[in-house]
Parts: sequence; C-alpha cells; structure tokens
Amino acid sequence: MTNSGSTPASVSSEAERLIRVNSQDQVLGTISKADAHTGDGTLHRAFSIFLFSTCGEVLLQQRAMTKRLWPGYWTNSCCSHPREGESYPQATQRRLHQELGVSCPLHYLYTFEYSAHYLQVGSEREVCSVYVGSLNKTHHLTPHPEEIMDCRWFTCQDIDTRVAKQPESLTPWFLLEWLELTTNRWQQVQKQLGQSVS
Repeated sequence: MTNSGSTPASVSSEAERLIRVNSQDQVLGTISKADAHTGDGTLHRAFSIFLFSTCGEVLLQQRAMTKRLWPGYWTNSCCSHPREGESYPQATQRRLHQELGVSCPLHYLYTFEYSAHYLQVGSEREVCSVYVGSLNKTHHLTPHPEEIMDCRWFTCQDIDTRVAKQPESLTPWFLLEWLELTTNRWQQVQKQLGQSVS
C-alpha cells in the first residue's frame, strides 16, 4: 500500500525539539532531534503504536529510504517522539494523522528503555511508551511518502515467521516490542482491544 498524488508537506525536522529524560521518564530538558540521535544518542521520549484490525492482523510500515536511521526497515504501525510541550496522547494522535492519515483510540501498554546503533550514522536511545489501537482494514490510509515507503496488514503468524527468519529486515525496537507483546502482554492486548488476537 503506497502513497500516490502530490507530495504533502514535511512533518518532521532534524531541528525539532524532543524531550530529554532520565530512565524514570522524568523530564530533564529538550534536545534537537539531530543531537538526540548523534553518536551514542541522548535519552529522550518516544512512542510506538501497534494498530490491529478487527480480524487480528497488524499494520506494519516500511520506513522511507530518506530516513536517517534504519531506512527501508519494517517496523510497527507508527513510531515517533513527543515534541517539546506535548503529552503522549497529543503526540500519538498527531503522528497517526501525519504518518497514516488516521485517528483511533489508543491504549497504553508499557514503557521500556533501549538503545541501538545504526552503522556509523547514529543511534536510538529512548524511553519508549507502547500503545495499541484497533482500526478497520477498510479505513483509507494515506502514508506520508517522506516517512513511509510501504505499509501492509500482516497476520501475527506472518510476523512471527519474519522475526524468526528475517530479523535483519526489522527495526531493533520492533523486535524488542513484538517479543514483549507476544510473550508477556498478549492477554493485556486482547483486553484493551476487546477482541481475540490470535
């Protein structure tokens, strides 16, 4: 599922101010997106969203090749950062609209800290909050071409197979999150979505 038509305005910038935090997610100040991802990275807030269809499939996106870190990799439905002055609810809904052209209720699952290096280009070092939501597959998606080169619905079994056989095609945060969801959070996901996720 790819985007067509005229290119929409950019929705992110290396100069935007992200929220610098400690390991307890307490605010320490702000930092530019560029600086937050330089070298070993500086710990900052982030979020990841998993959108499930009513039949239990999961929407994954393939990151645009213009992305600085992990271009062309497959990852969860939507992921980004709260900006200076934004709450998590504000940031997650903003980014869903910007990246996919959708909005839906989201349910918080958990928060974790991780770091990962991408070649010699830079790093992610984030306190990341994970959310799930439900979206009808018939809903029209408008993926932003500067953020997403493709997006598709996958069965959970298809994702498990890709994780086992092609982990190098997936972002490091997605691998950590999918393991946590399927190992420790599956009943919580089902409860939050009010459906059976198989």
